Amino acid sequence: MLFRTHLPAPPANFSIGHSDRLLLLGSCFTENMGFYLQKSKFNTLINPFGIVYNPVSIANCVKRLLMGNQYFTQDDLFEQNGLWHSWEHHSRFSRPAAEDTLQAINNEYAAAVRHLKASNRLLLTMGTSVVHILAESGQIVANNHKMPARHFTTRRLTVGEVTEKLISVIEQTQAVMPNLKVVLTVSPVRHLSLGMVENQRSKSVLLLACDEICRRLPDAVCYFPAYEWLMDDLRDYRFYASDMIHPSDIAIEYIWQQFQETFFAASVKSLNQRIEKICAAAQHRPFNPDTPQHRAFQLDQLHRIEALNYEYPHLDFTAEKQYFK
Repeated sequence: MLFRTHLPAPPANFSIGHSDRLLLLGSCFTENMGFYLQKSKFNTLINPFGIVYNPVSIANCVKRLLMGNQYFTQDDLFEQNGLWHSWEHHSRFSRPAAEDTLQAINNEYAAAVRHLKASNRLLLTMGTSVVHILAESGQIVANNHKMPARHFTTRRLTVGEVTEKLISVIEQTQAVMPNLKVVLTVSPVRHLSLGMVENQRSKSVLLLACDEICRRLPDAVCYFPAYEWLMDDLRDYRFYASDMIHPSDIAIEYIWQQFQETFFAASVKSLNQRIEKICAAAQHRPFNPDTPQHRAFQLDQLHRIEALNYEYPHLDFTAEKQYFK
């Protein structure tokens, strides 16, 4: 008997391999997938602006990186409760001193500009179509930093607004980087601050916009149904974390498996298995590290790394080599 509805991995119109360079932008679910990509030694940069939830701010991130010289200044910051924040960044950049906030922001911006120039895969994960708009300037902010509600107006973007904003920035990026392919995803994380009904309406805007973007840019864009896998395939509160909002570790791993089925060739999945064995070995903590048996184990792992690096010189095993030495 079947006790769930199985959603098979849809075919993708492009693949992802270890020779590709990936940039990931968007919600916290972006970081979930990014963790597995980095663990599997893909050349990946994750959220250089921090977690960003709405599609307008995500598009603005891409556009600013594409321009390449749009560094932030102190005019882009504001102070609240002893910390300096940016409306374009997550609070992980916030510091007690404005110059420290700017340094953290601009260092990561510079690294992301360099990474994007060499990237050929862009993964965008949208969390919500509800945006907060600064009342004094009309700016849609990436993060409201828990400022009082009186500073904002709030509304839901339309399908047309999301579609046109993302198509515009994708086309601008492809004009400079014609080999770029884009993966669109809607985060399965629920945004319940405005209520369950509004969350569903918000997600529906994103889902319809993704469909329209894929229809208009069929060769450049692919939709990955992370939202549907949690909501319609797993479909049970045991696949949520204790807050009943975020997916559990098991759910994230399951969706990662579907990501592999969607975008990875058999050779890439086989390579992932070899990499995973080495990384798992690097997590081993021996009771007696000075024994001949453990030294033999270390040498065996170093030989495995050497063999992999001979086949795939671009894979970075610096941390694992240091551990086994």
